[in-house]
Amino acid sequence: MKQIPIVDGINCSQLVLGSMMLSEEKLDNSIQIMDDFVSFGGNCIDTGHVYGRSSSRAIGVWLQQRKNRSQIMIIGKGGHPDDEGNNRVTLEDIEQDLHDTFEWMQTNYVDIFMLHKDDPNQPVGYIMESLNKQLEAGYCRAIGVSNWTTERIHEANNYAQSHGLQGLVCSSPNFSLAKPNEPRWAGCVHIDSQDMVWYESTQLPVFSWSSQAGGFFTGRYNPHNGDSNMIRVYYSDDNWERNHRAETLGKIKGASANTIALGYVLNQSFPTCALIGPHSVEELRSSVQAIDIQLTVEEIHYLNLEKDIKLSM
Repeated sequence: MKQIPIVDGINCSQLVLGSMMLSEEKLDNSIQIMDDFVSFGGNCIDTGHVYGRSSSRAIGVWLQQRKNRSQIMIIGKGGHPDDEGNNRVTLEDIEQDLHDTFEWMQTNYVDIFMLHKDDPNQPVGYIMESLNKQLEAGYCRAIGVSNWTTERIHEANNYAQSHGLQGLVCSSPNFSLAKPNEPRWAGCVHIDSQDMVWYESTQLPVFSWSSQAGGFFTGRYNPHNGDSNMIRVYYSDDNWERNHRAETLGKIKGASANTIALGYVLNQSFPTCALIGPHSVEELRSSVQAIDIQLTVEEIHYLNLEKDIKLSM
């Protein structure tokens, strides 16, 4: 599996295993998924303090059993708002979330620590100083952010550069072939066309969450049915046309529309890693097929409704 260089010493597989579906309660299945992920060449697991103890503990058990902590890139995320929606992007909250993660996962560092969401009321200087303290303490090897606008990332990295600090090395927004009508959850950020230009110019690696649009391209949905969240976020004429084009291109390439949609994320002009959340080994293997999908620039524009091209079977 192709790896993306993030920073010196940290190379992440293009597919990143999400951990929300891992749990102590289903430990055998969780361990099997992690074993298979590694067997396919994966080396990076995305975790979050807000996902709770069970998933982190399952990962910790697996790391202890396989004795492979040094070979696995762990993304830890913290600073998520509390249940009342109060922002928690403070030094104290960051350190508490990290130490909870260490206890649950039986480790003493994460490879990349990301803030799960932004707090626009906090100056970027304070945030970057707080994150750099975690680097200095050895609690993480690199820092990034999730659900931050490109404007805030630019501001933060300018501050870091002018103050002799380590900057943000990656970003984790929502990015998929299906474009959301509105954020799935409050405070979430997705990449739009202007953002794509910015990421192309900066080449800042993107860790895309909901890279398969919550199953929009699996064939489980059609314009006449679907759950309320899927309808609210993804149902639009343009997205159904994208789905049709993914199906059409998939027939030519011998792949499902879902695989083509994931290939769209992985074949961008800037470095991308896609977070996936398989509930079974079969779902994992389906996602791995996207690694071999090669898309031309014309095909990417075709899928995203930017261009009409003649396809030959």
